[in-house]
Amino acid sequence: MKYLVVDDSRMARKMLIKSLKDLEIDDGEIVQCSNGQEAIDLYKGNNFDICFMDLTMPVVNGFDATEIIYNYDNDAKIIIVSADIQESSMTEAKSKGAIGFIKKPINKDNLSVMLTKLGLI
Repeated sequence: MKYLVVDDSRMARKMLIKSLKDLEIDDGEIVQCSNGQEAIDLYKGNNFDICFMDLTMPVVNGFDATEIIYNYDNDAKIIIVSADIQESSMTEAKSKGAIGFIKKPINKDNLSVMLTKLGLI
C-alpha cells in the first residue's frame, strides 16, 4: 500500500504515521506533505492507495484539494482527518469526493475502525 498523509502540522502527520505503523497492516510506503497544493502535485505523479487529508491548511485547503484529486481520479480513496467535525464540513468534504472522516486526534483505534468500515483492511 502507498499512503499520502497531508497536514500542515508536523505533529499531526507524525501521529497519523505512527497509527498506521501501529496497525501493522503492511510495510507500505508513506509520503507526506504540508498543504493541499503539494498533495495535488504528488497525487498526480504517483499511485496512492489512500490519501489522508486535513481540511485547514495553507495554499490550498483540504476541501479544494480533495475535489481536485477526486476530479483527477474518481477512484481516489481520500479520508479526511480533522478537528473540524461539524456536520456541514463532513457533508461538504464528502460532496467533494472524501470517502470517510476521522476526528483528530487520530489513533490506532479510530484509524482501524474507519479503514475496516471502508473495507480497506
